[in-house]
Amino acid sequence: MRAIATTGRREQGAAIKLAIEAARDLGIEYVERRRRSIEELAREFGADEIIVAKKNSLRLVTIDENNSEREIFFHPSTAHLRIKMMRAGATDRMIEAMNLTAGMRILDCTLGLGSDAIVSSYVSRCEVTAVEINPLLAYVIERGLRTFDGDNQRVLEAMRRVKVIAADYIDVLRAESDNAFDVVYFDPMFRHALERSCAVNVIRLAADHRRVTTEAIAEACRVARHRVVLKENARSLEFDRLGFKNFVGGRYSPIKYGVLTVD
Repeated sequence: MRAIATTGRREQGAAIKLAIEAARDLGIEYVERRRRSIEELAREFGADEIIVAKKNSLRLVTIDENNSEREIFFHPSTAHLRIKMMRAGATDRMIEAMNLTAGMRILDCTLGLGSDAIVSSYVSRCEVTAVEINPLLAYVIERGLRTFDGDNQRVLEAMRRVKVIAADYIDVLRAESDNAFDVVYFDPMFRHALERSCAVNVIRLAADHRRVTTEAIAEACRVARHRVVLKENARSLEFDRLGFKNFVGGRYSPIKYGVLTVD
């Protein structure tokens, strides 16, 4: 896949500087927009992924085989809603599956848009290490986590505590010492996006579609002190294949969390 960086159609000054900076950091080419459409740029430069700088934010535009564009950008709305519901007394199934409490350290092997990492950081009040194999997606989300501004200080603090690593999670797991984290978490849900989940459908082109391997689970059990958690479709056969016997999830929920207790 080929990637380039550019700006919005009419962006100047700060956006150009941001696009050039992103191109340098990612080792990709910066291209002047010159009012060309994303489709024109993709065709001219043979690009499948385009980093677009707009004012003080970055977006990742992916191009599918039908030349359809999908735009990914950071926004904590989903995490903010989940946190708001927890503060009102609701149960968050992911937090329940992790058995997460303040002081615990989490390795999130599938960063995606960052919602799970933010919620984990909010509850644990500790740094969350989040891994993303797509370097462009990791860059866009990491910058959003670092620069997004708002009026909820505790949510902002949770975002700032998320440490993003652009890497393959199996390499990260292999390199970690025994019992390095309390919880290791996997969310490979992008392989089977639910039609009604707009955020998941948008990110699918940029996401990691591989199945979680038995080696990854074995390494996760070595690295985790407390639990390994896998999010999957409620009817998925992956739980059986990977040895998960205990589950958390609503009776009618389309997803479940498989839990391996290792302590």
